[in-house]
Amino acid sequence: MKIGFFDSGKGGLLVAKAVQVAMPLYDYLYFGDTANLPYGDKSEADILKLTQEGIRVLFDEGCSIVVVACNTASVKTLRQLQNQWLPSAFPGRKLLGVVVPTVEHLATLPIKKVLLLATKRTVDSGKYEIELHKLETYIELFTQAAPELVPLIESDDIVTAVQTAKGYISRQVDLNNGLDTVILGCTHYSLIVGDLRSLFPDITFLAQTEIIPNKLQEYLERHFEIKNELSTTGTFTIFFTGDRFST
Repeated sequence: MKIGFFDSGKGGLLVAKAVQVAMPLYDYLYFGDTANLPYGDKSEADILKLTQEGIRVLFDEGCSIVVVACNTASVKTLRQLQNQWLPSAFPGRKLLGVVVPTVEHLATLPIKKVLLLATKRTVDSGKYEIELHKLETYIELFTQAAPELVPLIESDDIVTAVQTAKGYISRQVDLNNGLDTVILGCTHYSLIVGDLRSLFPDITFLAQTEIIPNKLQEYLERHFEIKNELSTTGTFTIFFTGDRFST
């Protein structure tokens, strides 16, 4: 059995590759729904349908665990799929998201004022606030929707993406004195984290490519029944909505 990753595009591939570096022995499958990108401006019903279809592909291809490496899908549909669809469609399989691990990591840091930079759908969901509240932290969370970033990054216009993100962050720094941390609440944004760290050296940037590998390792150590059934030939297969290639 394999470890699967689902995303609306190429962003989650960064997370999947980071996990592969941390745990190179396992076999991985990645599904990126690039034909329907972006998810951030779609209806909840459309996101649910597309996410379910992509996850089904991964389970049908032999994944025992799938990480939904898309914040938009994680905040809007993950719980519904976990509770209502997965037990009957694929009993015994596991479906994980990226929001809860990110918030758990955030809560361990000595920080106070945090900006969530994410898609409009993720920001509007309030999911990060909900999960932070469960952990009873003293973190003050601000939010900023950045709908332009995913299309810019997917089209490889990194320069414009960095400048756009810089504008949003600068505005929030001016509005919220003492802002010390930015959550890059979309896996696509990991591609520009280095640039943003150079532009804002006094701010801590949290990228999910740096959080999820350790969190997934910890999860597998707690669930030996999953870990022990994973195949270990070191393959990595990638699907992009109808296309397939291996590395």
